[in-house]
Amino acid sequence: MKTTYVTTPLYYVNASPHIGHSYTNIAADCYARYRRLRGEQVFFLTGTDEHGQKIAQAALASGKTPQQFADDVVVHFQSLWERLRISHDDFIRTTQPRHEEAVKRIVAAWERAGKLRKSSYQGWYCTPDETFWTDAELAELGRPVCPACQRPLERTQEEGWYLELEAHRGWLAGHVKAHPEFVRPESRRNELMGLLEAPLPEHLCITRPKTRLTWGIEAPFSPDHVIYVWIDALLNYITVPGYPADADRFSGIWPADIHFIGKDILRHHALYWPIMLHALGFTDEQMPRTIFAHGWWRIGEQKMSKSLGNIIDPSAVLTHVLAAQPHAADVYRYFLLREVPFGQDGGFSEDALRVRLNADLGNDLGNLVHRTLSMIERYEGGAIPAGDGLGSEDRALREAVQALPGTLDAAMADVQFSSALEAIMRVISQANQYIESQAPWTLAKQGDSRRLRAVLRTLAETIRAASILLEPFMPGVAAAIRAQLGLGEAPRLLADAAAWPGLADGQRLGPKAVLFPKGTS
Repeated sequence: MKTTYVTTPLYYVNASPHIGHSYTNIAADCYARYRRLRGEQVFFLTGTDEHGQKIAQAALASGKTPQQFADDVVVHFQSLWERLRISHDDFIRTTQPRHEEAVKRIVAAWERAGKLRKSSYQGWYCTPDETFWTDAELAELGRPVCPACQRPLERTQEEGWYLELEAHRGWLAGHVKAHPEFVRPESRRNELMGLLEAPLPEHLCITRPKTRLTWGIEAPFSPDHVIYVWIDALLNYITVPGYPADADRFSGIWPADIHFIGKDILRHHALYWPIMLHALGFTDEQMPRTIFAHGWWRIGEQKMSKSLGNIIDPSAVLTHVLAAQPHAADVYRYFLLREVPFGQDGGFSEDALRVRLNADLGNDLGNLVHRTLSMIERYEGGAIPAGDGLGSEDRALREAVQALPGTLDAAMADVQFSSALEAIMRVISQANQYIESQAPWTLAKQGDSRRLRAVLRTLAETIRAASILLEPFMPGVAAAIRAQLGLGEAPRLLADAAAWPGLADGQRLGPKAVLFPKGTS
């Protein structure tokens, strides 16, 4: 069976990671964890893009060599991913020899096959985005500013090596039409189709002259050129799985099942990338299956950007805003995945984060776990009761829980994290309402021990199922719930959430702890 292959973009190391980087990686991690929970073999790749003019300029400003600068910054990405519990299987740095050698072999194959031509280029270049633009592409704007980031462009004239672009347009348009899932959401697919309805630039430059930039992978067929940073970076998606050296490993992983990206780099991933693969001889069946371009996070009405100085630092949110939360990383993950439908733009504020923490997590999930386990300790001596003889109210909650794995499957097939979490939290709310309607404290006073045990067992099973269902979204909280139930790290799959019963009669609870302390945000 083919491995499920999940990727993020490679992030530029010209500055430390921000909320946009964390959003993409959290989404990819959640998806990868969910697919593992289904019993699938998963290969989850992330990493850093360390070549190009932006890196060279940032290194110069800091008084370091580009490699020293990249080495210093990359640790911020690696430490943040560890803190956010990102479960990647590989972390690629484009300065690693394994990548550089593979890139040289790939571009050399293009050159040998006659796919490249040497020519002089005149046009416009955006250094922050490392992107070339033609006069035709800027015609509607009426001035030389980058259509992507709105920054001024630099007029460029240089000799380079070029890959055909326009010649592949008809094929790519046909591929997109035949594969509706190729680019998602639909708004981004429509954006790509709009690009493909008009002629593209004739060629895509794949090199930069060393007279302008030396920090890059040297072109194997031209010692005067380095490989253009976007070509270098995009190729990581096939170099890491083993292309072109390890055909057996590559065939077990490729094609990518889903590329998670931000919508600002749609052109590079949905236009340039498939054409690059097509030029290597990849067939329609060998193209990435889905490129999902998510939205931006904004503060108020403004898109976050380094130039505006309004970037949210995830580490600062975890360290300061959520300082007293034992599961700060999971609170942050929950907020980003729950707040907006994936693919749309979202608004970030500390107030909105606190609302999700206090309402969804504290009052609903945390309250359910704390009340249930406290009552099992008080009335059953800290052991899971047998709880036979379920009534209609118990069965209603059980049926809602058992339906959740199917609901989660449907939501995740549509890559809608928010919908999945909404469904889970709806059942959590139902369980809290069940506590109020069944009033275990009253049953205890009345001496109705049989009914009391049925209620407590129903609640304990609900919490056990929730710990499985929440694992892709909040892995730390899920593990903490299992520990409090006395379950530990026993193997589990998504289907186990529907098993009822799933707890052993008389099983002892583990140590209790408040999941989401109040008065700390």
